[in-house]
Amino acid sequence: MSESGAHILIFPYPAQGHMIPLLDFTHHLATAGLTITILVTPKNLHLLHPLLSKHPSISTLVLPFPPHPAIPDGVENTVDLPAGGFRSMLHALGQLKSPILNWFESHPSPPVAIISDMFLGWIHHLAVELGIRRYVFYPSGALAISVILSLWCDMPKRQKSEDENEMIKFSKIPSCPVYPWWQLSPIYRSYIEGDPVSEFVKDGFRANVASYGLVINTFSGLERVYLDYLSNELGNDRLWSIGPVLPLDDVGPVERGGPSEVLSSVVSSWLDACQDHTVVYICFGSQAVLTNKQMKELTLGLEKSGVKFILCVKGKTKGHVDDEDYGDIPPGFEDRVAERGLVIKGWAPQVLILRHKAIGAFLTHCGWNSTIEGIVAGVPMLAWPMGADQFANATLLVDELKVAIRVCEGDETVLESNDLVKFLGDFTSAKWIEKRAIAKNLSKAAVEAIGKEGSSFKNLDAFVRHVSELRFGL
Repeated sequence: MSESGAHILIFPYPAQGHMIPLLDFTHHLATAGLTITILVTPKNLHLLHPLLSKHPSISTLVLPFPPHPAIPDGVENTVDLPAGGFRSMLHALGQLKSPILNWFESHPSPPVAIISDMFLGWIHHLAVELGIRRYVFYPSGALAISVILSLWCDMPKRQKSEDENEMIKFSKIPSCPVYPWWQLSPIYRSYIEGDPVSEFVKDGFRANVASYGLVINTFSGLERVYLDYLSNELGNDRLWSIGPVLPLDDVGPVERGGPSEVLSSVVSSWLDACQDHTVVYICFGSQAVLTNKQMKELTLGLEKSGVKFILCVKGKTKGHVDDEDYGDIPPGFEDRVAERGLVIKGWAPQVLILRHKAIGAFLTHCGWNSTIEGIVAGVPMLAWPMGADQFANATLLVDELKVAIRVCEGDETVLESNDLVKFLGDFTSAKWIEKRAIAKNLSKAAVEAIGKEGSSFKNLDAFVRHVSELRFGL
């Protein structure tokens, strides 16, 4: 163990959208001289390889994945599960408490703090038992966190139990956002009072509030009003906005998510042959698998539109393997659009794509990583939120920042091909220039935030100094 920095245990939640920003943040902590141990299960270890190659001083704690009746054998990451698998994964990982305690008790120089994902709230209780501090890492934005906090602390209910469109208003949150019931967190909507799993989940989210501090992948220039709200609700200033955590100059991990069938060099060469701002990039994140009806209309719209595009497609997960209604690209589509379209199956080099000058628009599910990466790249967006925090992110992008246009909503809603043609036509028109100007200004603010005089840079430095003092018992 290094003598130079406090020893910190990092515990990411095994979902790409959660692991990537926390590992990027860990890169910065290691660069700052902290001693790091990362906890993962065996089949997630390979995701650490880029980070470990950059920082060989980082240690790993590899614990067997706890079996769970709702998770197929051999699955240890939500990328291999349907969207509903998050709740089961969250519950399964709670069984790691005893192995972690045993590791702490046998370690000659155990960590003085734990930084763990928002879905690992039970770590707070373990930290209390160990007499150390737990910090919550939020891979979501401050508006989305505000909604999540309000859900689990206030527990709103529908007045009409069968009405999925009943509107739920969050009156305490700035701008008082309103969402229909079906757009709230599916983990929250699945809550059943008295059910052991539900109560475990609720306790975990409330434990996040009780934890010592919050680290958030956002920046004050983007969400200052919501950061101030969270600090006021928590009753303290132990909140560090350190985003965007992805390196702007390719420092640190570059293989950030998984394998792809297309080399980054091939993607770059393809984009180099395109004119500026003429390509639409379409990606729905690491979790969403489109229904065949959605895929049919999406691809038909791309054909009709005549625009150049890159389409990233996620195939069926193990949870979809027997379902014929998901994940199929219509026969012949790739051949018909070969002159102007690039289809990527699996992981796409998204940061590389978005930063290319050929990209004119980003059709996105509004996951926070995609949101923040689009903002950093200065690309205006077409918003299709599908679940989780994505509806709150769409509120920020469309209604507040005005950098996106909402084109569809819902994970099973079909965006008709003719509607897609209309939206794609707009993105090449003069009207889109205003969105692009807004996007460029947001990009500038993001870059400034992580510059040496920026708020996020200073917050990161303050956080490192804060946790470094823990080794002296301060």
